[in-house]
Amino acid sequence: MFKVNLMRVLFIGEIVGKAGHFTLKHLLKDLVSGREIDFVIANANGATGGFGLGKTHAITLRKKGIHVLTGGECIYYKKDIVDFLTKTPWILRPANLPPGIPGRGWGVYNTAAGDIGVICMIGQSGYSRTHGNNPYTYLPEIVRKIRERTDTIILNFHATTSAERRTMAYHSDGLVSAMMGTGTRCQTADAEILAGGTAIITDSGRTGSRESVYGMDSATEMRIRFTRVPERSKDGWGDLRLQGVLMNIGKDGKTRSVEALDIPCKEEPDDTNGNGSQRRG
Repeated sequence: MFKVNLMRVLFIGEIVGKAGHFTLKHLLKDLVSGREIDFVIANANGATGGFGLGKTHAITLRKKGIHVLTGGECIYYKKDIVDFLTKTPWILRPANLPPGIPGRGWGVYNTAAGDIGVICMIGQSGYSRTHGNNPYTYLPEIVRKIRERTDTIILNFHATTSAERRTMAYHSDGLVSAMMGTGTRCQTADAEILAGGTAIITDSGRTGSRESVYGMDSATEMRIRFTRVPERSKDGWGDLRLQGVLMNIGKDGKTRSVEALDIPCKEEPDDTNGNGSQRRG
């Protein structure tokens, strides 16, 4: 009865490396069916090796049941994704990057519960290789276009600082149904619904290893920082978790309930040097 006239949307915190894929493989299907989820969005900025999203991994995540993948500063790090972005409306790069670059920054998608708009944006602080335009001025115009089709709108704001993400949370209140922060891969304890009906969280977390540094192998990351000698990062495999946010959104585009998720993966990986598991599925 609770779900009548509501759209149930799951936003998955940043997927990091092979551990993230392994965790989704063993948790996502049951989560979607058990919680009667209508639409799944995930940030995949670190889905390939912890940095970027490759074409093969994008297709794999789509097959796992994720409807829309969003990116961040690493969206163009893998060469094979650049041309693929022009052909795939279900992968979003930040909308406030310079005009004319490959891909799209927002889209409207059909679900059994109605249409939903998704926007991806990036912050302006801390990124040396990716420079976004002012996201606060871009947002209202994009929202206006999406509202021609639906009032249900999810914004993924990817930024390095809590200050930027909190600013966007209040700026977007009443404009969108939810503002899901990503960028630091550390889930914050501030999921709430603001006065205008917008659900927000400063950072939705990460899906992959929690017992790690940024989702990567802690011993390797510490060694890099102690010695300053460049070294290839490795996947972290300790304490696998699916983190994210589950929302119930009304036909008017306002969120009725929001719940932060932190679900442990009980399946033990048996091949942490490869794909995490020899089993296929």
